[in-house]
Amino acid sequence: MNRRNAIRLTLIALLVGLALSEVLIPNAPSMSESSPGNNTLGMRLGLDLSGGIHLVYEADLTDIGNETASEAMDGVVDIISRRVNAYGVSEPVIQKQGGDRISIQLPGIKDMQAAVNLVGQTAELDFRELTPESWEFVTQFIDQGLQLDYETLTTEGTIEWIPATAIGSNGQEAHLTGKYLERDTYVEIDQNTNEPRVRFGFNSEGAELFAQITGRLIEKPLGIFLDDGYVSSPTVKSKIEGGTGVIENMSLNDARDLAILLNAGALPVSLGHWDRGTFLSGPAVQDEVDPTLGADSLQKSLIAGAVGLILVLLFMAFFYRLPGVLAGCALIIYGILVLAAFKLIPVTLTLAGIAAFILSIGMAVDANVLIFERLKEELRAGRTLGGAIEAGFNRAWTAIRDSNVTTLIICGILYWMGSNFAEPRVMGFALTLAIGVALSMFSAIVITRTFLRLFVGTRIAGRLWLFGAQRSEQTPGSEE
Repeated sequence: MNRRNAIRLTLIALLVGLALSEVLIPNAPSMSESSPGNNTLGMRLGLDLSGGIHLVYEADLTDIGNETASEAMDGVVDIISRRVNAYGVSEPVIQKQGGDRISIQLPGIKDMQAAVNLVGQTAELDFRELTPESWEFVTQFIDQGLQLDYETLTTEGTIEWIPATAIGSNGQEAHLTGKYLERDTYVEIDQNTNEPRVRFGFNSEGAELFAQITGRLIEKPLGIFLDDGYVSSPTVKSKIEGGTGVIENMSLNDARDLAILLNAGALPVSLGHWDRGTFLSGPAVQDEVDPTLGADSLQKSLIAGAVGLILVLLFMAFFYRLPGVLAGCALIIYGILVLAAFKLIPVTLTLAGIAAFILSIGMAVDANVLIFERLKEELRAGRTLGGAIEAGFNRAWTAIRDSNVTTLIICGILYWMGSNFAEPRVMGFALTLAIGVALSMFSAIVITRTFLRLFVGTRIAGRLWLFGAQRSEQTPGSEE
């Protein structure tokens, strides 16, 4: 073995060791990996394998101001992405579908109502104060030392809230809303009551408005509303100059969800669905995928892949003998490298993606077949093993290159079409196949070639029947 080949073999062994450790060491489980069968080798599984929720919303684009419909929908995608990522959903698929629809896939999530609330809520926070008549009504109870249930009084319409406004930097009266919030809202635990609360902060403009409003409402309630729904109404004790406040009286889960919504921002348009010209709340499509079906499909796919791989290895060993056995070893290494790539990128593995992986195995074998057929021809022409290996690989390379580049171009087209038509299965198939094709070229040209070079100059090199070429087929020739 020459020095160059020894270095290559060492690098391949190191690469395989790193890839194998990546494949075998599971990732830390996330919230979305709690469903059965969703952590096979630590892989991220798609909706069809892990189970989860699929939602499709329509957007009300009738009042989008100066924005175009495309800009408004891009804003919706961005905000929903921030919401679900902060919620802990692994590899959500959120895409525009046509001009006014958005498709959302949430793998591993089981609570349909929680998902609908998280995704579809507009999350427009605003601050309000009581009308003079309502405050007069409330003071009668306060004077008697009675506790007031502001939420019930608001729901029943007994008291009325109006926008809390102040003078902005431009000299105009402005309503204090969530648009002045900084993106640093978080949940904290009140040290006195051990109850969760949401702490929020305003930007400089919002802080000035907040200071004016709280200075005017000392010993009065400041109403906090989310999407026109009552949240809380803390009593202002003093003028707040710092531009921060808290929202109390909610559960830990509600506080966390509210913090996510406020940090992600309000949706620029309302999401729901159209029904006979009327825009209604709620998704147009909501499907819950059973993870049991996905686990069964995954198991059958893995069995099919294992059977196919064994048959391919037997075929290569029978027809090409020693090179076929070496190609089988390279094919196993190829499989390890592909799985490691899936985890590192990371790739969300779908049933279509598994099909693409199995297909790429066949394409990896196809490259070896081209090389070995050229190798046999060179041996029959009288070349020594070293010359036949180099000539076989060099002359087969153009065919391998052209076929694989063509496949990669098709993968790019499929991925683009899947992205435009919001079809993640097509995108998964294209991405998985592209990774497999790229690594198959590396496997055939580098790994298999390095293995074959190990036998150059050894006694085995003279036993041409091990390489599929009989001695009787040899004709005099010279080695290149």
